[in-house]
Amino acid sequence: MAKDKDKKDKKKEDEGIERVVAENRKAKFDYDVLQSLECGIELVGSEVKSLRTGTVSLAESYARVRQNEVYLINCDIPEYIDATRFNHKRKRDRKLLLHRKEIEKFAKRALEKGLTLVPLRLYFRNGRAKLLVGLCRGKQATDKRQALKKADVERGLRQYKMTRR
Repeated sequence: MAKDKDKKDKKKEDEGIERVVAENRKAKFDYDVLQSLECGIELVGSEVKSLRTGTVSLAESYARVRQNEVYLINCDIPEYIDATRFNHKRKRDRKLLLHRKEIEKFAKRALEKGLTLVPLRLYFRNGRAKLLVGLCRGKQATDKRQALKKADVERGLRQYKMTRR
């Protein structure tokens, strides 16, 4: 009886907890994120097992609208070793799960000149794989330099405050 109660308590604790699998840190440096949206991702079993081991690369991936559906392209999920012959392809296109209204409102804006859909973070929430996709505009070299200068100044201020204590 006590075991059942412990399981119920554990399930309540697990609700809403995110376990980050991969984060695209370079995206925030290369792009200005205008808007972001959480969406599901259509995966096969061996891909989910591979994600749970924490091996995935979002570095060169992007999302594209095709036939009123959104696909994640060039995302590298390595093969799961124990899946034998039922394994998946590493860089196949994966369908993103969005409502029609979200596709019309969010993803269609990516067709505007200079905007692109970039995956920002891949994580598990309540046992389901979720992807945070950002509608981004590319930064120019001068913008990147300004961001680096700003980060240097903030880092210097933090170090100064730490030494003053």
